[in-house]
Amino acid sequence: MKSAAFLLMLLCSSVQIIAQSTIEDFVKEGIQFHDNGEYDKAIEMYKKALEIDPKSPLANYEIALSCFSKGDHKLAIAYSDKVLKQKSDLMLEAYIIKGSTLDILGKTKESIKLFEKAIQEVGGHYLLYFNLGLNYYNTSEIDKAEENAIKAIQLNPNHPSSHFMLANIHNQKGNVVQSLLALHYFLFIEPNSNRSPAAFQMLQNNFNGNVKVDNDKPNTINILVSPGDNSEFRPAELMISFLEASKSLEENKGKTEDEMFVQNTASFFKILGELKKEAHQEIWWTFYTPFFYDVANSEHLETYCKYITQSGNENSRKWLAEHEAELINFDTWLKNK
Repeated sequence: MKSAAFLLMLLCSSVQIIAQSTIEDFVKEGIQFHDNGEYDKAIEMYKKALEIDPKSPLANYEIALSCFSKGDHKLAIAYSDKVLKQKSDLMLEAYIIKGSTLDILGKTKESIKLFEKAIQEVGGHYLLYFNLGLNYYNTSEIDKAEENAIKAIQLNPNHPSSHFMLANIHNQKGNVVQSLLALHYFLFIEPNSNRSPAAFQMLQNNFNGNVKVDNDKPNTINILVSPGDNSEFRPAELMISFLEASKSLEENKGKTEDEMFVQNTASFFKILGELKKEAHQEIWWTFYTPFFYDVANSEHLETYCKYITQSGNENSRKWLAEHEAELINFDTWLKNK
């Protein structure tokens, strides 16, 4: 009797192993179709997996993702809910799909509530804070958007979209220094994507936007100061304006725009490092400024400037192609920081 019972247990275990293997095989094949943009074929594979185990969190999640990608919002939510009800390891991903779908459907307030619930249930995750911040940004609740973007960065400093959102928030507020810091870090992480040219253009606009030349008086330069209470950054903002205005000075005549960019970037980073005080606890002073101050005082500043400007500057791309050793040394320096 014991032998028969043991044999039955072995058979049951074998069937479960085979079934699990088959589910994973169907899902793997479905993912290949999904990655090729063949969402309907991907869903067919996932449904074959569900025939074996209708409750499979993996298969249900992958269907939700493919439905989201093909624009089938109703089913994306329905299959996300199946994952969420099971409290599986894929709850985070399911929350993101459902929340993003609700936002696309114009149910942004409902999406906000969902992401807030997800943070409580799953725990703080940078993607939840980012998506929550994005929803607040889209509903013009800028301060709440900033709060969540910063939380996302604190959890994952290498998430480019959070830096880009933070840059846009402060660009909208008219806060030049904060916008520049977030843009610099975004371009450091993502120097050559579809978003990089727009970020580089915004960086240039912020750096020279406060300086206006009087057409009637060519030798007169007007410096504009951003409105609002931004006193701790005022000296740095004024420095930016002076740096832009200094391009017309005799000592800078003959220097190229690229040379001036390197020179002015160094000055900008250094003035922030000198302004930093122990009492400063915000991300601008505790995260961005120390990093950029170190870059400015290293031998890699020129490499850094060429690297972050490659999307919008042909000279930078050419320089990088010809200075591979400098790039390697910069990478080594970063790893040893």
